[in-house]
Amino acid sequence: MQKKQTKIAGILLVLCCVLALIVFFQTRPDTAAGEKHITISVVHSDSSKSTFSYDTDAEYLGEALTEQNLAEGTEGPYGMFITTVDGETADDSKEQWWCITKDGEMVNTGADQTPIQDQDQFELTLKEGY
Repeated sequence: MQKKQTKIAGILLVLCCVLALIVFFQTRPDTAAGEKHITISVVHSDSSKSTFSYDTDAEYLGEALTEQNLAEGTEGPYGMFITTVDGETADDSKEQWWCITKDGEMVNTGADQTPIQDQDQFELTLKEGY
């Protein structure tokens, strides 16, 4: 009886994993191939704002940022961790970090996993406090 229940639980677990993968692949944002025009606004620690417009073939934001030499970072388990944008480096001792927003809403992916579409508008804001 115990072995049968364990076997059923294992099968249900595998089915749940397969279902989760299907949902993930069906709902993840798509990338767009070809040239795209994007706008990136940078809000510095002194609240000054710089705006940049680029035409790029990149499919993800991280690639576009490094391609244009606008941002630098370190490679981590989730791709590029942005440390410097437009010449300003986040200070770890002040718990500073670069926040990415798209069309006014914070993205929940890293720069290397954020797909870009034509006419997208991003904002990189230096935040303080984790």
